[in-house]
Amino acid sequence: MRFKGLDLNLLVVFEALMETRSVTRAAERIGLTQPATSAALRRLRDYFHDDIVVAVGKRMHPTPFAEGLYPQIQQALRGVERAITTPTAFDPATSTRRFRIIGSDYIMVAVLVPLIERFARTAPGVRVEIVQPNEHSAADLESGKADLLVTPEPFLAAGHPHELLFVEEQVVVGWAENPIFAHGLTEDDFYAAGHVTVAFGANRTPGFADSTLARMGRERLVEVTVSSFASAPWFIEGTRRLAVLHERLVRQIARRFNLATAPMPFEFPTMLEMIQFHQSRADDAGLTWLRQQMREIAEAA
Repeated sequence: MRFKGLDLNLLVVFEALMETRSVTRAAERIGLTQPATSAALRRLRDYFHDDIVVAVGKRMHPTPFAEGLYPQIQQALRGVERAITTPTAFDPATSTRRFRIIGSDYIMVAVLVPLIERFARTAPGVRVEIVQPNEHSAADLESGKADLLVTPEPFLAAGHPHELLFVEEQVVVGWAENPIFAHGLTEDDFYAAGHVTVAFGANRTPGFADSTLARMGRERLVEVTVSSFASAPWFIEGTRRLAVLHERLVRQIARRFNLATAPMPFEFPTMLEMIQFHQSRADDAGLTWLRQQMREIAEAA
């Protein structure tokens, strides 16, 4: 199909080239031969009067024009994809739909594991892909690469609907044999101890608790930083280190580690865990069903 003289199939090639930075890998991704993909690149260059990608050493690099065009093409293709794949009705018992959810390992343990257990009984054909949050999470939601973003309220993407999943308390976690827990944890105890913190993505963005503590201004002795909440206990057990983790997560990992917990020894905000989706998906029956299932699991926890 042509639109204003452009073969719209070329937009699929354009996206594959931008994502792979390789004619060979782009061809593999979209199921074309390498010569056919090279020919499509020539047609893109002719239409836009731009090189689109240029060889620098052994890699292809997009031109500034292509970089600027890329998010618009992504958004257009995701809109077409939603239009042709999203049914007007959704039957979980027969659906084979795949949902992509951005959520931390904490969300995986607290909500998604019991959710998948429920699906085995009620929606056996539904599939879920879970992606760790990173600096691209908001862009992935915007471009349609993710169906849902599950995140604390401060980290929501701008301009898209969101709703409360649950309210969560943070607790101090340590080794059960750490004597600091025997007499009641104080604020001075908390700051005198070594800490394990959690940070995500290449930019090492801290989670809710650690970012909140950083804003409070009193410096902690951070001995270990890990990339997932579930990794923290491995660096706590058998030591005098502490971590601030979500209460729901701690209830699960305490079954596998010899841990003790204490309330935060000073005033600390509760966390609002939110579900966010693209504004164009507000009437998506499948996503509406999925969000309801997640809320029911969270309420039962």
